[in-house]
Amino acid sequence: MKNSFDVNTLVRENVLKMKPYSSARDEFKDFDVAQMIFLDANENPFETGVNRYPDPQQVSVKAVLAKQRKILPNQILLGNGSDEVLDLLFRAFCEPNTDNVITLPPTYGMYGVLASINAVENKEVLLSNDFEPQVDAILEAVNENTKILFLCSPNNPTGNSFSDKNIVTLLQNFNGLVVIDEAYIDFSKKQSWVNELDEYPNLVITQTLSKAYGLAGIRLGICYASSQVIAVLNKIKPPYNVNELTQKRALTRLADKEKIEIEIDSIITQRDHLLKVLLEVKFVSEIYPTEANFILIKVDDANKRYNELIAKGIVIRNRTTQPLCENCLRLTIGTAEENKKLIEALITI
Repeated sequence: MKNSFDVNTLVRENVLKMKPYSSARDEFKDFDVAQMIFLDANENPFETGVNRYPDPQQVSVKAVLAKQRKILPNQILLGNGSDEVLDLLFRAFCEPNTDNVITLPPTYGMYGVLASINAVENKEVLLSNDFEPQVDAILEAVNENTKILFLCSPNNPTGNSFSDKNIVTLLQNFNGLVVIDEAYIDFSKKQSWVNELDEYPNLVITQTLSKAYGLAGIRLGICYASSQVIAVLNKIKPPYNVNELTQKRALTRLADKEKIEIEIDSIITQRDHLLKVLLEVKFVSEIYPTEANFILIKVDDANKRYNELIAKGIVIRNRTTQPLCENCLRLTIGTAEENKKLIEALITI
């Protein structure tokens, strides 16, 4: 059952009316670039490799992603990390001091931070004790000013993927944007929701090259959505938001699919090994299921164990202050050698 969704009813009025900035590179795109002399953008003419402005629409990167994901390039927006993509969603669809969004703690903290920055109310509906969306409670929290629902799946910091049934129910019954943050999808057995874009016009998926692709340092976030939603985001994005070096490095890495798959397999293998070892650690009381590149565990005293690991030169994440995560620690999967040192530390403290 398709949601009767019209994106134009959701867009802020000023965004609907605005005329986007047109950069020099946006205006010029119909000729053989190699044969042209560029005197249009006030660039330095001396070649440095980056003296020209980057492609504002990142055509080459989008072409590769579109082919790999089996969608159209006009269903893709790229940003300076996923955080910029998320911020653009707030700025395009949420009226400050009027609209609200729904988040599901414990979850990625930037949703709430961006809501505060954009003066948008953040309605928090806790996950259930088994870290699933409480669908009825979420839908009860919705009002006429609720514009976006954020689902992180696999979820950070819990590591689990949400049930397809719960997500489908929300997509069908919430007449706003359902944003599924798939930063960790490459470590999961579940298929990406990118395959369902044509079925659900209110579906938005964010991904990143920071995790499975090992490119956290270049800051490249990805948004997949209907061409209508992407067109709205393109109106308000900065003209050159993804720099030339980032685009080139992304293309190089995306072309090396075999190496990426080997690294993902290694991380999953190490994750499975660590899950088994944790069963023998005396102060661990619970190990939560995970489909990410990290494991959430409950311990006797999170602050104590965190500090003990720090003293041994191992930095993990203490999540004990998060809802439903009392005395919980989050362990990222490292290399085999790093995990060996973590295991030695866990067994000896």
